[in-house]
Amino acid sequence: MTDDEICPVCGLPKDLCVCGEISKGEQKIKVFVEKRKWGRLMTIVDGVDEKEVDLNALATRLKTKCACGGTAKDGHIELQGDHRDKLKGILVQEGFPEENIDIIW
Repeated sequence: MTDDEICPVCGLPKDLCVCGEISKGEQKIKVFVEKRKWGRLMTIVDGVDEKEVDLNALATRLKTKCACGGTAKDGHIELQGDHRDKLKGILVQEGFPEENIDIIW
């Protein structure tokens, strides 16, 4: 087994590595809506650690599943429209624990 097949953090083979799942369990995620110019709503997903999770890839998957536009910037994800009702289930499917996701109404 070569060094590129072993996780540098936990020392396990990469196919058995649990570092990503452990880091997802420690994050406290807040989902809320902001009103922007001209009364447009933006759903903000905040609290995802961009050092542990690829924020751009997560934003792309969320945009696809919510069928909306958006971006990842300044350490949070912005989605066009109000998607609070869908996001908890989607984030749980992505591997984040349900008890760490706060939906602010």
